[in-house]
Amino acid sequence: MGLIRGLHFLTFIYTLLLCECVFQSQLQFSIENTWNSDPVDHEPIRITFSPWEGGLKMQVFGPFFNDPAAPPGPPGHAFPGLWDYEVVESFFLDSTTENYLEVEVCPHGQHLILLLSGVGQAFVQQLPMVFSASVTGDRWMGEALIPWGYFPPNVNKMNSYAIHGSGEKRTYEALYSVPKEEIAEGQNPNFHLLQYFQDFHLQSIMGEDWIQPDSELWKGKP
Repeated sequence: MGLIRGLHFLTFIYTLLLCECVFQSQLQFSIENTWNSDPVDHEPIRITFSPWEGGLKMQVFGPFFNDPAAPPGPPGHAFPGLWDYEVVESFFLDSTTENYLEVEVCPHGQHLILLLSGVGQAFVQQLPMVFSASVTGDRWMGEALIPWGYFPPNVNKMNSYAIHGSGEKRTYEALYSVPKEEIAEGQNPNFHLLQYFQDFHLQSIMGEDWIQPDSELWKGKP
């Protein structure tokens, strides 16, 4: 009996350590401001990044506005121009080369992947990705599995955004927004202002000794 109790105790300790390890490998962010640094007027969108065996898991939680209506494309598939709908976006940047990955997900289940080399210069679009979303009342959650091959080498910066609403009620929100004092007269939302991205390292999630796999998609880029 003593041996059995001892094994149960060791199992309990292992489970605690495993949970602690998983907890530490997650990074969570809340989008609390509009693109121009005003506070949002609703519960913030939350984004969590955590390990997945083939890449990075991105989970989104937040209010469901249902405005605009759903894109005219099937859930689980890439949809061009998804940024014109209700969407959450995360950008992963190598600031030394201006190579970056843009991941867009929609509460209706569509997604969009863009690989960019240079500001706004997409050279690959509509790559496949496992993504699912569900709506419960006025809330939604989504889970995307982003393959390592989509990330540019040496990711060191990140920003995330959320968009909803139609017409004059179109609202653009940013994790790292443009400071009030730096907004020019007549300036419009622009999610490709790379100078406002902030430090982000995949090793913070995967472990300091983790080495990012090489990607054929980025070969030949600066």
